[in-house]
Amino acid sequence: MVWYSSCRISFLGLLILLASSWVLDRCEGFGEFGFEFHHRFSDQVVGVLPGDGLPNRDSSKYYRVMAHRDRLIRGRRLSNEDQSLVTFSDGNETVRVDALGFLHYANVTVGTPSDWFMVALDTGSDLFWLPCDCTNCVRELKAPGGSSLDLNIYSPNASSTSTKVPCNSTLCTRGDRCASPESDCPYQIRYLSNGTSSTGVLVEDVLHLVSNDKSSKAIPARVTFGCGQVQTGVFHDGAAPNGLFGLGLEDISVPSVLAKEGIAANSFSMCFGNDGAGRISFGDKGSVDQRETPLNIRQPHPTYNITVTKISVGGNTGDLEFDAVFDSGTSFTYLTDAAYTLISESFNSLALDKRYQTTDSELPFEYCYALSPNKDSFQYPAVNLTMKGGSSYPVYHPLVVIPMKDTDVYCLAIMKIEDISIIGQNFMTGYRVVFDREKLILGWKESDCYTGETSARTLPSNRSSSSARPPASSFDPEATNIPSPRPNTSTTSAAYSLSISLSLFFFSILAIL
Repeated sequence: MVWYSSCRISFLGLLILLASSWVLDRCEGFGEFGFEFHHRFSDQVVGVLPGDGLPNRDSSKYYRVMAHRDRLIRGRRLSNEDQSLVTFSDGNETVRVDALGFLHYANVTVGTPSDWFMVALDTGSDLFWLPCDCTNCVRELKAPGGSSLDLNIYSPNASSTSTKVPCNSTLCTRGDRCASPESDCPYQIRYLSNGTSSTGVLVEDVLHLVSNDKSSKAIPARVTFGCGQVQTGVFHDGAAPNGLFGLGLEDISVPSVLAKEGIAANSFSMCFGNDGAGRISFGDKGSVDQRETPLNIRQPHPTYNITVTKISVGGNTGDLEFDAVFDSGTSFTYLTDAAYTLISESFNSLALDKRYQTTDSELPFEYCYALSPNKDSFQYPAVNLTMKGGSSYPVYHPLVVIPMKDTDVYCLAIMKIEDISIIGQNFMTGYRVVFDREKLILGWKESDCYTGETSARTLPSNRSSSSARPPASSFDPEATNIPSPRPNTSTTSAAYSLSISLSLFFFSILAIL
């Protein structure tokens, strides 16, 4: 069992604004550089991106909306009448699910002279594109209070280091649309969300990076990206209003281009913190003590696919082999029937708290449990995955705690899916996950995302016991406490406040310039 405590955590000092997110990552070798990214519901992003009627983070409505968003983005669409709006059961609130867009955003600078762009990160797509010389794109973001932020629009003519990519380039995949080999290479990317696309031409220019070593050397990295002249669909609703940063496996993705140019190894890592902030580091091949498993590269659309061979819940292990995709753009974890049933039913048989009866309209999760009013901590069965090759993957955040009208409840944050299992962000939180595209392995190591050091937590125990109640697995409380979502109590966390001033964002932009 694992102890969960609802003691207060202060995240003051960690709320670094998105515009100043080019920070040095931990130095682990030549050719590494990193920057921070932020969750869609973090203070930094909520204060900038539009989101009419967004629910408070960690409310029951938040989890319902994010689950619907997962299905929409991944192609598991809602019924026709619900594709653009989710109407909650109380009948007086609606949220545009397609406007939620991607999960993580970062600030990047491109061109000479350089301009900043707030881009969405996506491991599920390949092309990096920016709004460019466009007539139909988002040029301004308006905050609920009436303030506005002008967005930069990239223009090849305004950058002295910009060049067009010709149709005879190896990166040009639409040569059939070219008038001649020397013509500008066109592109069009269609996304799963209905009617969403980006169309334009490929260009090369400088992406400004900073090395991780002590010299903090500026690296003008030449990359290929899309000059997005026409954007459609959810890109106009705030999904990716200022560009998209593809991190997929194809040759056109930024990690592939950086490797081809000899700037960094063909590998990168993403670290997911508890407070909505994280860190990405290009050229990071991990450490000698990380755990790893091979990637299953399958054409024609390769993904970060791995194989799970065993599942352990509370020390009870079941042999079950299945494939799953590691996808940082999915909020929760989705499992096919056999894996879902094994984890959920094993968890339910060992749970010590009373099952909370809920409806589909109330919560998206099937297995939820009521907390006693006088309890500020609880135990739950530890969840561990064993990957192909034998490495263990303890899941540090399989649960979410949600305030309901009558009590607080905690839920096992997994859902059933029909096609292929997806390891979402909740199962990656607390790790630095390494996507090594040279060795074709996925690695992971515990990390706090800020110092680069392994967190002090103790791994969940799988010790067997003859007692009716499984023995507890100890976590370091400070490493695992998550603020209680119930408002107006001593456990409310400042990290989830949605009142950050937009003017601070403007100040940071000015400071960078």
